[in-house]
Amino acid sequence: MSSPDENRQRNRKIAENEANRQAVGDVRVSVWAIAVSIVVGLIVLGFAWAWLNR
Repeated sequence: MSSPDENRQRNRKIAENEANRQAVGDVRVSVWAIAVSIVVGLIVLGFAWAWLNR
């Protein structure tokens, strides 16, 4: 059976790994959100330009 110190150390390592995984996921979601915003902005800009140059 493992000692309480080993359990604490294991739990800290698990928490650290989970925090790293969460940070990577947050960055991935942010990159997608920025990319989608840019695409939508370009589409709106295209419609506005087409409307003004008709």
